[in-house]
Amino acid sequence: MKVSEMFDLTNQVAIITGGGRGLGKQIAEVYAEMGCQLALCSRKKENCDEVAKMMSHEYGVKAESYALDVTDEAQVEEVVGQILKDFGQIDILVNNSGATWGAPVEEMPLEAWRKVMDVNVTGTFLMSKSVGKHMIERNYGKIVNIASAAGLSVRPPEITNSIGYTTSKAAVIHFTKDLAIKWARHNIHVNAIAPGMFRTKMTKGTLDQKEEAVIKTIPLNKIGDEHMLKGASLYLATKSSDFVTGTVLSVDGGSTL
Repeated sequence: MKVSEMFDLTNQVAIITGGGRGLGKQIAEVYAEMGCQLALCSRKKENCDEVAKMMSHEYGVKAESYALDVTDEAQVEEVVGQILKDFGQIDILVNNSGATWGAPVEEMPLEAWRKVMDVNVTGTFLMSKSVGKHMIERNYGKIVNIASAAGLSVRPPEITNSIGYTTSKAAVIHFTKDLAIKWARHNIHVNAIAPGMFRTKMTKGTLDQKEEAVIKTIPLNKIGDEHMLKGASLYLATKSSDFVTGTVLSVDGGSTL
């Protein structure tokens, strides 16, 4: 097999939650460039509308947007069903939707804890469950969960203070490994990416206040840019990773070493 074939996504269909901005948008762009059709989902559909239009115009792929709250099981089932009607198949699922809340543990509201856990963990479960039924029927699928370097290591409060987020991402990592062994018999590959500090809307507050301190914790001495997640996300969605499942690929500048 040629290397170009190993990374080709022509005629494949990917669902990307949180696909309207940040890391989700990065992933959408590299998939579209490699020929993948896109179903972009977010609570704020207008963000996905813009990205879908851009991907379709620039790369000539079919791209649609959907309003979706990943914590609502009925809504998840409805949207996944609609995507199957619109595209006919789902080859790749990227669980990227995420939430965070910064506060000292002793001050974090229970409501905030529940929101973060619900979006990051329950949302990943519900999407995997719904799309997984289709993948099991087809005996094929690639699931890429966006975890975080924060789920692999801990930092003092001077660097990050969001225990709900870090705990949820650790849960996503374990979920990835457990689901991988459950669904390997169905030829479904389940892997995770653990991004470090990237410039996104979610990290803006931290970087505005503490960028210099954060960079000191990163051996490569830089913050992730708009291209640095593309290679890892493409690898885990294509034939190039056909002997890989249950792994967590850190893209973090060495911050978890």
